[in-house]
Amino acid sequence: MAATDSAPESVPSGAAPPPPPSSVQHPRRRWQCVLSFTAARDRFLRRRFLSAGLRPFSVRLPSPAGTTTVVHWGPYLAKLLAAGFDPVVPDLLFFGGSSSTVEDWTDTFQAKTIKAAMDAMGVRRFAVVGVSYGGFVGYRMAAMYPEAVERVVMVSSGVCIEEDDLAAGLFPVTDIKEAAELLVPRRAEDVRRLVKLTFVRPPPIMPSCFLKDYIDVMGSDHIQEKTKLLHALISDRKLSDLPKITQPTLIIWGEKDQVFPMELAHRLERHLGENSRLVVVKNAGHAANLEKSKEVCRNIVEYLQQPVPDASTAGKVPTMLVLFLSRNQHVLTRPYRN
Repeated sequence: MAATDSAPESVPSGAAPPPPPSSVQHPRRRWQCVLSFTAARDRFLRRRFLSAGLRPFSVRLPSPAGTTTVVHWGPYLAKLLAAGFDPVVPDLLFFGGSSSTVEDWTDTFQAKTIKAAMDAMGVRRFAVVGVSYGGFVGYRMAAMYPEAVERVVMVSSGVCIEEDDLAAGLFPVTDIKEAAELLVPRRAEDVRRLVKLTFVRPPPIMPSCFLKDYIDVMGSDHIQEKTKLLHALISDRKLSDLPKITQPTLIIWGEKDQVFPMELAHRLERHLGENSRLVVVKNAGHAANLEKSKEVCRNIVEYLQQPVPDASTAGKVPTMLVLFLSRNQHVLTRPYRN
């Protein structure tokens, strides 16, 4: 029976008195983040996009393709909408809300899945814009579906990489295993290293609790699957196997990119020839789309506003954009025009 405030519980006669309070000093806990700043930022972006007229949209594809979820691009939203474009930003498989039961880790399967989603939405022709891994998928879509993809923009996307480039010292890693540890970080120190390689001017202070929060919110799901995607992307990759797409292509690259060095940008420009144009973003790294978002967005808008040099489109400017990122995003899109 519990004791009351006015009458403390008595000890029966002959019973041993209760032991005195423990004097053992417990070690002081280190300060931890109570609130998730990553989740709070994402909630803010969701409200911002909803206020701009975007709405959640999900497409469930016939099994076993999986689910593709349509999402957003942050700093580019206002200018893309103002320029008259209707952005559709799918979560690639195993990023964000998209998943699949099929054990196919190739960019070809990613491209097939996105194309199936676009067909389900009734979108027949569009331009693709891809950043980093998203560029691999966008490039593959352009090669596989030339009748649908009108134009291509590649941002910091090393599609011309060869597996031998790792051992040759072109990258800060020497093999696929090390690349996976860097690009699919599981520890705070891994995120810290990746940020320093990705940005020309990384944040001077990166508290471990913030980095762990980022991993918990944005990077803790589908780790094994993402690692397999990376292995499938690089293993036995050769430039001679890369198809040459025919669509007009804009290549945007940070001049100080350490993840995919400038050599890959020039290699891609040579591979595509006169059909491509290279824009080098000064004082920017692999995350040029974040470090120099205004400059990158301006180049994308100006390029895509030029009439498509295709007789079948009669000089039409594409209004549908499929934007690919290689990181988790939120589920948002705007009603589109055909």
